[in-house]
Amino acid sequence: MLWHTGKSFRHALCISPYLARDRSTRDGHRTRQPAFRRWALRVALAALVPMTGSPSSARDGASVSGPAAAPAPAESPQALIASLRSRILAAHSATFALESWCADHKLAGDPHLVAERIPVADKPLTAVQRARLAIGPDEPVRYRRVRLACGDRVLSEADNWYVPARLTPEMNATLDSTRTPFGRVVRPLAPVRDTVAVRAPDQRTDPGPDDPLFEIDAVLSTAAGEPFCEVVETYLGSALPRASR
Repeated sequence: MLWHTGKSFRHALCISPYLARDRSTRDGHRTRQPAFRRWALRVALAALVPMTGSPSSARDGASVSGPAAAPAPAESPQALIASLRSRILAAHSATFALESWCADHKLAGDPHLVAERIPVADKPLTAVQRARLAIGPDEPVRYRRVRLACGDRVLSEADNWYVPARLTPEMNATLDSTRTPFGRVVRPLAPVRDTVAVRAPDQRTDPGPDDPLFEIDAVLSTAAGEPFCEVVETYLGSALPRASR
C-alpha cells in the first residue's frame, strides 16, 4: 500500500498507467516486463519514499513532518459551567453525574460523594410540589438539606423532599443514619429524573468556590413512573477544577 498525500499522491497516480501497460497481453499470453521498465519502476517508487515517511510511523501516531501540536487551551469557567449543567440535565442521577465529573476532573483522590446533613427547620412542600409528587395534603413527607462533598470540595447543596412510604424500610434507615447520598440509596428503584426548572444567577467572570453556578429543580420517579422525591439543587463554584478554598 502506498502512504501518500498531496503532491506525492499525484505522483503515485502517474505510475498506475505505467503498471497497466506492463501487464498487456499478446495472443492471450501475458508478456514479461522488459528489464529497463522494471528498473524504471523501482527508481520511481524509491523516489517517493523520502517524501512520505513509513506506514509504521503513521500507525504509531508519530509526526512525519511539521511542528508538534500546541497543547489545547484550558476551558473557560463559563464553558466548564455549561458542561457540568449539560451533564446533570442528561443524567438520571445527579449523584453519579457529579461523581463522574469529580473523577474526570480529578477534584479529589476518591471521587465518591458524601452527603453532609445541614440541621435546618423543616420546609413544608407547596401544593404544587405535592401535585407533582401525586400525593394528598396529609401524605407524610420527609425533608432534608444536604451538602454533597467530593473530598474537601462542596460541589452542591440540595433541598430534598421524599415520600418515605415509596422507599423501602432499609432505604429510609440508611437516609436517617448515614451520610450516603440520596441517589446512591435509591438506586435500586432505577429512578428517572425529570427537570422542572433551571435557573442561572448573575455570574462573575471567574466564580469563587462558594458562588452559585446554577440551580436545578427535578422530580425523581421509579422505573414504573411513580414519583417519590423532589429536589432543588444549587451547584457551587467548588465544582470547577480551578476553584480552590
